[in-house]
Amino acid sequence: MKQATRAIPEGFHTITPHLVCEGAAKALDFYRECFGAVEVSRMPGPDGRIMHAEMRIGDSMFMLCDDFPDYGSPGPLGLKGSPVVIHLYVRDADAVWERAMAAGARATMPLGDAFWGDRYGQFVDPFGHRWAVATHVRDMTVDEIQEAMAREMPPECGGA
Repeated sequence: MKQATRAIPEGFHTITPHLVCEGAAKALDFYRECFGAVEVSRMPGPDGRIMHAEMRIGDSMFMLCDDFPDYGSPGPLGLKGSPVVIHLYVRDADAVWERAMAAGARATMPLGDAFWGDRYGQFVDPFGHRWAVATHVRDMTVDEIQEAMAREMPPECGGA
């Protein structure tokens, strides 16, 4: 008896980021080096650019392809930035941060201990994608987080 096709493929979650960038092959190398990503598949097009690739970081999949601006698919470098931040929880944010900086990422929010209980920082990778890297270090209630925010944030951002 034939097994029914799954609505969500094996290994995927309901939401899957699909990154578009210039130099997708180099981006795959960057994500492998910095995040320990594992390449699952790669489909190059006739001109050698990547039409579709899949990678896994931990228990999460993401897709990646080269930009194709002529077909309405520009990457963040062509758009001069991205409003999207990809949040990545890891076991050791400091180690991932160091690898990313050494591989050409640019810090946009320094790695440090955040008031909500994470070791947290943000950077832009060499392909224009924004990443937040975090290790959860302390469980806190919503009230504790709000109190810590009031103590640590400047008044213009909601602090005391």
